[in-house]
Amino acid sequence: MFIFDTLSLLFVLLIALGVIPNLFYTFGYLSHIQRKSHFLIHYFTFIFSMLGVVTAGNALVFLFFWELMSLSSWQLILTEVESEETIKAARFYFLMTHFGFVFLLLFFLIVTNGDFELNFAQMQSIAASFKYPTLLFFFLVLGFLSKAGAVPLHVWLPYAHPAAPSPVSALMSGVMLKMAIYGMFRFMFYVLSLWELEWGVLVLIMGALSSLIGVLYALSEHDIKALLANHSIENIGIILIGFGMGMIFSTLSLPTLSNFAFIAALFHTFNHMSFKSLLFMSAGSVLHQTHSKNIEKYGGLIKSMPITAFSFLLASISISALPPTNGFLSEWMTFQALLGSSHIDNISLKLAIPFSIFALALTAGLAVACFVKAYGITFLGLYRSDNAKHANEVNTLMKIGMLLMLAVVLSLMLFAPFFIHLFDDAMLMLTSLSTYDKIFPNGFMSLHAVSNNGGVVSPLVLFFALLFITALLLFVYKMLGIKERVHATWACGYRTGSRTQYSATGFAGPIRRFFTWLYKPQEDFEKDIIAEDKSKFTEAKYAVHVKPLFEKSLYLSVAAGVNMISYYMYRLAHFEQTRYAAMIFNLMLIVLFSYRIFTREFSWATLALESVVMLISVKVLIIGEKK
Repeated sequence: MFIFDTLSLLFVLLIALGVIPNLFYTFGYLSHIQRKSHFLIHYFTFIFSMLGVVTAGNALVFLFFWELMSLSSWQLILTEVESEETIKAARFYFLMTHFGFVFLLLFFLIVTNGDFELNFAQMQSIAASFKYPTLLFFFLVLGFLSKAGAVPLHVWLPYAHPAAPSPVSALMSGVMLKMAIYGMFRFMFYVLSLWELEWGVLVLIMGALSSLIGVLYALSEHDIKALLANHSIENIGIILIGFGMGMIFSTLSLPTLSNFAFIAALFHTFNHMSFKSLLFMSAGSVLHQTHSKNIEKYGGLIKSMPITAFSFLLASISISALPPTNGFLSEWMTFQALLGSSHIDNISLKLAIPFSIFALALTAGLAVACFVKAYGITFLGLYRSDNAKHANEVNTLMKIGMLLMLAVVLSLMLFAPFFIHLFDDAMLMLTSLSTYDKIFPNGFMSLHAVSNNGGVVSPLVLFFALLFITALLLFVYKMLGIKERVHATWACGYRTGSRTQYSATGFAGPIRRFFTWLYKPQEDFEKDIIAEDKSKFTEAKYAVHVKPLFEKSLYLSVAAGVNMISYYMYRLAHFEQTRYAAMIFNLMLIVLFSYRIFTREFSWATLALESVVMLISVKVLIIGEKK
């Protein structure tokens, strides 16, 4: 019923590292929540359900806790039902999470033959005898990656995360998304053990697109929580790049490179949990004190909220993958996994892997730009609103929560060899191969790529070198006795004010114009002109609205198509009952024919015969004679 193997315990550790600091932060944040009983019941149910997901031993228990996790998080989004936007976000999340649940249910119905009490090892033989393993793979991808937020199943994240209370946003982004990664590891290794090369290529491409599209839409956001939600899409993409490369190397019988890529994916899973949880906590503290999610309303908060500013800064450096942070180490390993494929001669990989390298490199650069914007506009410069001017540091419990999560971020950097050993133990259980000695052949001081021409990096040397250089600069500064002069904030020698300093919109403007084909922004520019002279005005307002491409082109189009079909079905049911009954009859025929195709021997002759029968039935019963 429950299992406690190395993989389960590894993700129990991830949940614990994400939840314990969050508990302190939550009880400090609780005064900001009106429906406290509703929140606490679903908050602890949410934590309990995630523990159940990673320790479930059969399909029934797994699906029960998976659904409990979805429902409790849905109710947590509805904790503060103050606007129609929150209700829409919760409804969207509910639909997307149950969209994925349907595919997981189909997967388990097939691999268990309807007996949901089978353990995962028993499912493997049933899955191996199924004639369409690629179908099972697609069920897993749709089921888990819709929860993880991978492109194109990502559109719910920028709505659900900003609508939830900040402690919940930290748990959903930092921990809950990783339950989908756990599911991919568990069921790809335990149930679908015989992979095809195309599966890994698909996961790799989805990861590359997710990383690039996530960071591009994060750059265009001015809602601080929506910005962080888009970065969750980006980092899930980086995890999937590592996972996809692991699958590719495994199918090509390169087990050492495969293990290295999977370890990189697990390492980034933990890293993303740490710095994204800390970012949402810090953003929640700013929101708690300024009562706004708009970055343009912040500014100068480093003076009044130094601990929050320091926490956000360290997490920003880590998520930007700047050395020697933990985010840098896992992205470096992912790059090395991609570069380790240079000797592979396969045309599809010759296209997919260079594109993934390009996407990951561009993502890393754009992430730096995004967090320069997020940190600079939020914490530096002058106050941009009265609420920011009067903001103070948050209470002690919230500060403890942030500092504990900051300790987790630093631990993943300083004790990287220890955590990589844990990831290697998990892979040893899954693949019966250990690569730890090849990653650290000369001790824990230097981390090696396992490919023939791989690189070497030493996180501890980088860290202590950074400390030494900083200390040396401070020493020289003190020895030279450099005088300090305190002056009002200025820009290039000119005095500036809160309305003339750099804005988030202006900062992202060049990148937004370069990617206009993706953003297709709607720009609103209003001026109160004087005496009908457009060159003279008293006030000007400029706003940019970006609607996500996938939401417009895919989801809204599908919604319009569903509405049209439902209207047609409504007319049939109410005004053409005979034709409506004939349509139901033909749908039953399709289901029966499909069942035979998937469960019996496939025959082109039989398929052709059944197609002819269907066409005749549709012509006679539904279309009828032309009048």
